[in-house]
Amino acid sequence: MSYAQRKEMSSNRTVAIIIVALIHVALGYAIVTGLAYNVMKKAAEDLKTFDVEEPPPPEEPPPPPEDTPLPPPPQVSAPPPLVRINTTPPQIQTTPVIQPPLPPTPVITPPAPPAPPAPPPPRQAEPKSAVGNLQGLIRSDDYPQSAIEREEQGTVIVVLTVGPNGRVSNCSVSKSSGSRTLDSTTCSVLTRRARFTPAQDGNGNATTGTVRQTIRWVLEG
Repeated sequence: MSYAQRKEMSSNRTVAIIIVALIHVALGYAIVTGLAYNVMKKAAEDLKTFDVEEPPPPEEPPPPPEDTPLPPPPQVSAPPPLVRINTTPPQIQTTPVIQPPLPPTPVITPPAPPAPPAPPPPRQAEPKSAVGNLQGLIRSDDYPQSAIEREEQGTVIVVLTVGPNGRVSNCSVSKSSGSRTLDSTTCSVLTRRARFTPAQDGNGNATTGTVRQTIRWVLEG
């Protein structure tokens, strides 16, 4: 047997199998459909044979006898009139509430700042005495003529009061030379001619001072 013949036989066999399968499917469908139809028909017959009994209608009440009179309708009475009573509203007495006075609020005063330190006192300068040069103030022609005639000579110590202007305002003899003429002549000459730098106080201001001077009178022989 050739290959072509075997292939053709195989194809015919497949077709035959398919046809047989289709026949089986058709038979199975018919059987199932017939069974379902019989079941539905049996259920419909059972429904038709079921009897439903309706309940009897309720009995009507007997009519009332004609000779029995009907009860009269109830009388409607009007409500009593409203009575208005003028009532005075109650007076409410209020009791005042007295609160005790609040304590005074303490006032806190901040402490005063410390006082600034006192400025240092001005520096005091050293007081100065009057200063002057008497050299040459008394000359030889100032020698009194009467003292020369009496040959009076000696040393006199005087205290001069010098004012703020530097001039001698007073002259006093602290030690006499032994000659009143020489003593008076000394004070007269110094009061007229002497000039001093005035004394100064601690602030540097000119003030009155004193100067002690020694004058020697000598005759040249």
